[in-house]
Amino acid sequence: MKNRITDLNDHLFVQIERLSVEGLSGEQLEAEVQRTDAMVKVADMIVDNARLGIQAATLVANHGDRFRKDLPMLSAPKEIEGK
Repeated sequence: MKNRITDLNDHLFVQIERLSVEGLSGEQLEAEVQRTDAMVKVADMIVDNARLGIQAATLVANHGDRFRKDLPMLSAPKEIEGK
């Protein structure tokens, strides 16, 4: 699975389009609103995670590798078995 922030952006815009569909019943609109709330919560977490990664990379860029051992998320990815 290879998802990117740009994909998240696309999903959010698709959801905006779903919310703007005319002729939705009250029940259908409520279901879309609930779906939107769930998507926003997940999107917020994804963005916060990306922001944290950027902050960690900035720390290393500004202060060198002395913090790298404390930031395992900046290490190179481990090889996937079978590849």
